[in-house]
Parts: sequence; structure tokens; C-alpha cells
Amino acid sequence: MSEGPPLIALDKAHAPFFIGIDVGGTGIKIGLVDDRGQTLGWKRIETDVEQGPDAAVERISDAISRVIEEAGLSDAQVTSIGLATPGTMDIPAGKFLNPVNLPGWQNYPIRDRIAKATGKPVSFVNDANAAAYGEYWIGSGAEYQSMVMLTLGTGVGGGIIVRELNVEGEHSHGSELGHTIIDYNDDARLCSCGQRGHLEGYASATAVAKRASEALEAGRQSSVRGRIDAGEELTAKLLHEEAERGDELALEVILDTAMYLGVGITTFMHTIDPDAVVLGGAMTFGEHENEIGRKFLARVKEEINQRAFPTPAKETLVDFAQVGSHAGYVGAAGIARLAAKREPSSV
Repeated sequence: MSEGPPLIALDKAHAPFFIGIDVGGTGIKIGLVDDRGQTLGWKRIETDVEQGPDAAVERISDAISRVIEEAGLSDAQVTSIGLATPGTMDIPAGKFLNPVNLPGWQNYPIRDRIAKATGKPVSFVNDANAAAYGEYWIGSGAEYQSMVMLTLGTGVGGGIIVRELNVEGEHSHGSELGHTIIDYNDDARLCSCGQRGHLEGYASATAVAKRASEALEAGRQSSVRGRIDAGEELTAKLLHEEAERGDELALEVILDTAMYLGVGITTFMHTIDPDAVVLGGAMTFGEHENEIGRKFLARVKEEINQRAFPTPAKETLVDFAQVGSHAGYVGAAGIARLAAKREPSSV
């Protein structure tokens, strides 16, 4: 996938215009998006967590100004801003609570600080929910009324969109699908949050590496062992590469991951009954373009077909996401667009 998103020229764009910001632990993506979700300009800046949130807000504001100018627009032509950040967060208050990926940024009122720095209304949203909305707006969910998205990476993020409603919940913890319980036994795997039995503890990239490591420690034969002994880090990417070369253990771990996802997705289907469930993030094993990705998706669907009610199993689209790593800022801009439609004079 290319570093930057496809860009459109100003004469092909449709007003009004919005800025989307996707804050991550290492990088911050900023995009200028039109009324159809098309990107006119884009930048990535370093988060530089150790410099603190005030410095980040200043750099974000500067980057926004550059993106707008380079696209040939004036600041006045941009309606509002959507801000996506990792949790935990208090969405109504517009602040971080205790973001794991942003140490030292606790209880920081980032929404209002960015609004003050830019002079624009700012809509605040969880990063996984923003990615889900981006996918719903211009990606795999664009033809549907409702969609569930799982982002597979270091953790398992989630987003639920129903008829343009972003399900964020009453306490800013809605759509935390990675923390759905799929194993209630006392010896269930630990999740990164410290609780046992959560989907993230079985189907994240971290969990995939851990399960493979445990299999090697138990004496399983695998070509993975040679690479680890040579000093490489055991990752989901390494397992993917060895599965492509025919390693049985690597493929088994990947397909077991798909099975766990199928269990979780069945629960989401029975709870929400969405039109579509899409899988995105860094750990999608090459998606449709790769044999392992195709096997991975087929195993997810197989598990769903075994567990779900027949109608949702048959009627619900289950597929990979399309927008890629830029879904976060696109979705954040889309959330700002919705807010502008509902309250055009809000600040």
C-alpha cells in the first residue's frame, strides 16, 4: 500500500471541506477531505509523545494550515475538524483519560485545545470508530446501511455504524469489540487490558505471536524456530511469511486466529444484525491478493456459518476493508461533516 492516499484536484472536489486528524502513538495523519470523502491534501507528522500534548497541538495546527494552503483553499473554506484519538477518553468532555499509547497525556482536553488553535469546531471520536466510519462512508460499507468493523493490529479495535450513527455509547466506551468475552474459563488468556477471555487476547497480532511462541516452547517443529534463533522477532508478519512457505504451525496459528474472530463476529451479528462486517488493520495477511489472506477470510466465514443463525450467516457481507490506513482521518472528517449538518452553527 502506498504511503499517501490518492489525491484529487481542487476542480474535481465538492464543497464543503473538512479536516480529519488521526492521532496515533507514533504518528499523526491529517487530511483535507471534501463532501464525498475524497482527499485533497494529506500530511503525516510525528507524534513525539515525550514533548507533550501542547507541542503536538501546535504542530497539528501548523500542519493543517499547510495542507489547506497546498490544496489551494483558504482557511475560511474549511467548515470544521474531526479528531480521532486512541482511548481511553471522555468524548463529551473532549479529553483523554488514560491513553495507553500516549503516556503523560492523561486528562488532557485535546478537543478544545485544537479548537482554540485552529478557530474551528472540532468533533471528537475514538480512532477505531473513526476508521469504521471512513470505511462505511467510502469503503466496503458504502453500499450498506449498517456495518461493523474490526481493526486487527497490536490490539483489536472496533467500530459500529448504524444508519450513519456512530455507536460510541453513554460513557465513551461503545464499540469496544476487542473486549468482547469469548472465553469465560479461569485460565482464559489475558487481554492487554488485564482481564481474561477477551477477543483481543486471542486475535490481536500480540496474541498471535504469543500463541506461536507457546507452541514452539511446547516442542512443535516449525521453520519459524530457525528465524527466531537467528535473532528475528516473532511477529504476525513473520508467521505470514512462513505460512506462505508451507510451514504448518504458522498456518495453524493464523487459521486459529480466524476461528476466534468468527466466534466474536457471530456475537456481533446476533447483537447488531449489520449489513456488513469488515476486517481492517495491519494484520489481514495480504487480503484477497494473497493465498493466506484468502484462507484466513474463508476460515472466518466457516466459523460464522457453523455458529450464526442461518439468515445473518447468509445475508451479511464479511470481507476485508478497502480504505486502508487512511480510514481514520477520512472517518474523522466524516464525523465532523455529520456534526456540521446537524448543528451548522455550533462551535
